[in-house]
Amino acid sequence: MIHKGYKFRIYPNVSQQKELEKHFGHARFVYNYFLEARKIFFETHKTDQKKNLTYHDTAILLTDLKKDQAHLWLKEVNSQVLQQSLMDLQKAYVNFFERRSGFPKFKKKSGKQSFRVPQHFKIDLTSQKITLPKIGKIKTVFHREPMGQPKSITITKTCGGKYFASVLCQVHEIIKDPQGEEVGVDLGLSCFATLSNGRKYENPRYLRGSERKIKRLQHKLSRQVNGSKSREKTRLRIARVHEKVSNQRTDFLNKISFNLTHEFGLIGMEDMNIRGMLKNHKLAKSISDVGWSELVRQIKYKSLWYGSWFEQIGTFEPSTIECNNCHSINRAFTLKDREWVCPICGMHHDRDINAAIVILNKTRAGRARSHAGGDDRRPTALGPMAIVCETGSSAL
Repeated sequence: MIHKGYKFRIYPNVSQQKELEKHFGHARFVYNYFLEARKIFFETHKTDQKKNLTYHDTAILLTDLKKDQAHLWLKEVNSQVLQQSLMDLQKAYVNFFERRSGFPKFKKKSGKQSFRVPQHFKIDLTSQKITLPKIGKIKTVFHREPMGQPKSITITKTCGGKYFASVLCQVHEIIKDPQGEEVGVDLGLSCFATLSNGRKYENPRYLRGSERKIKRLQHKLSRQVNGSKSREKTRLRIARVHEKVSNQRTDFLNKISFNLTHEFGLIGMEDMNIRGMLKNHKLAKSISDVGWSELVRQIKYKSLWYGSWFEQIGTFEPSTIECNNCHSINRAFTLKDREWVCPICGMHHDRDINAAIVILNKTRAGRARSHAGGDDRRPTALGPMAIVCETGSSAL
């Protein structure tokens, strides 16, 4: 069984917006309150590292907190919303200790707001409404029917003031029987993605295209009085521009990942050290704007949905400087070279297409070793001082 999410736009009325704001605020308070409690507990028990507040400990403390006269207002919202907020905090700690993310941060009222309801919600496609406990029926635009068994629903409010409902459904995993062709994908900045068959996807650079407007609005915001209505209007305009850029990028990445997972039975890519590459301050904005990590994430889960295979080669594989014909390594290769001729076999290469073909060849070899019982990957952990490696250079 796998999980699949469906995101729908919702239109709450004025009274429902007040209830949603109450749920957002209560969930945010619980998250921040127990994040601070866990930090204090850790500082107090530094000598005994085995002691730490767990989710179950915070759940018990939350029950006691709701009985406190000063915090009786916590009972105004659905109790499961507060429990889910504690689970989100626990997940944030687990991700931090497993080095998948940074240390948990306090949530801001001015940022994106959300809360999750795991039970007692209803989805009515006929009346186009979603029913939530203590909130009621909210008008919803269902652009498609959610498939599978609904497990939870997450309500979010963007910085631009739009409301969305994300329904998480449990569906059966597709038995993989890939019928399409095999392809290697090389990611870059000058060209977003190059396939081993020669197809190229240009880099749209959405953030770069909106920078001038954002800069003008931010300059206007800096001259306005804090707390004024005009400043709030300008802040919303800036948030909506950023939201548009994010939507454009997400739409672009979804289309590419959808096409790749439907057209090809095997997709090979590099396991890039994007976090290390972001330390290069000359390229950090361009790397963040292009959205490589999001594309890889989408291809990973969509390959499970649609029955294709997704494989990644090791971080240290020299895909850019290796000849796909004779497999020799060109040590004289530089970052500015877009085309090169192999000094051994004399074959002319387009930098990106050659890298994509090498990735595909290594992906095939890795899958053959894995089916034979061998290890198909090298260690991918990088040291803290690693900024740009050979794999990273292929993306420039």
